[in-house]
Amino acid sequence: MLPSNKRTRTQRRSSAHRGAASAALAGLLLASTACGSDDAVQGAGPAVPDDLECFSGSLHGSGSSAQENAMTTWIAGFQSACEDARIYYDSIGSGGGRNQFIDGAVTFAGTDAAMDADENADAVSRCGGSDTINLPAYVVAIAVVFNLDGIEDLNLRPDTVAKIFNQDITRWNDPEIAEDNPDADLPDLAITQVNRADDSGTTENFTRYLADAAPDSWPHEADGQWPITPRESAQGNSGIADTVSRADGAIGYVEMSHLHGLPAASIGVGDEFVDISPEAAAKVVADSPRREENTSEYDLALDLDYGTTEPGSYPLVLVSYETVCLDFPDQGEAERVKAFLRYVVSPEGQEAASEETDSTPVNDSLREDLLTSIEAIGS
Repeated sequence: MLPSNKRTRTQRRSSAHRGAASAALAGLLLASTACGSDDAVQGAGPAVPDDLECFSGSLHGSGSSAQENAMTTWIAGFQSACEDARIYYDSIGSGGGRNQFIDGAVTFAGTDAAMDADENADAVSRCGGSDTINLPAYVVAIAVVFNLDGIEDLNLRPDTVAKIFNQDITRWNDPEIAEDNPDADLPDLAITQVNRADDSGTTENFTRYLADAAPDSWPHEADGQWPITPRESAQGNSGIADTVSRADGAIGYVEMSHLHGLPAASIGVGDEFVDISPEAAAKVVADSPRREENTSEYDLALDLDYGTTEPGSYPLVLVSYETVCLDFPDQGEAERVKAFLRYVVSPEGQEAASEETDSTPVNDSLREDLLTSIEAIGS
């Protein structure tokens, strides 16, 4: 039997999805107000393309909480222009979204970790015999947030971040932290590490960064589930932000739109420390190749270089995907998801999300590839 922190996603799915399918419809109905509203958008709905294609009926998705604020914006924009469309998104976490997609409870999954080979095999039946494709529609930096009274700026090298979250560095005045923060009055205070309680793509990206950038200090494989017994844990990005904000001495990781006023550490890259920003995150994504195990030319999952030392790059980046069938069993389902995804990847959709979340809009080259993949979706 595999150790708990090295189970495959498929093994985790078999235990984690019990009861998920029966609860899916109730969750999706709640999502119409929780995530399908325009509460995150002020005034009129976000801008939409002049050639936006509307549909009548409903579209259901679930998954990544990192995408929650962006998805709220996209739904508001689409529904403000298309009165007969109803789009529901339940931000239950990436693992839950992939599970519900595989089980056929939703049409698309928002996920911060692309489907792996086992999950794709599990989804073949749901997709009527076709493979899945992963479309990188949301790019955002992951912030290392902290709560230290009187301290707003903090420099952390990759090895220091890894040792803190592995609970090897346990107090804020530790010499390793103090060395890179000579002007900070670091307290003799216990560090409270806060990690995700749910199966999370943000966690998988964060732990992949730790494994790649600090392999000597992070003795764990990248995984969507936290690999060690936590000091504190919370559900979703918002849960981590809330927990950190209420606990002096706490530190956690959230995608950038969930900062909630918390300060974010500057991350060591080579000989410098780089502040979190969409521009610095974009440098990492721009040169990233496709993943070798992608299912087809239409699967656009990326292989990010989390260990980059390129000056000015912010390597703690999350690329969040919309995962769909290449061929849906139902033509109406295919047409609805295609119409919505065209808007999501459009310049207007990407800019609207960026204004709300500080995400990095996809560049023109990636957008062209995304549109080619969306047009290939059939039934």
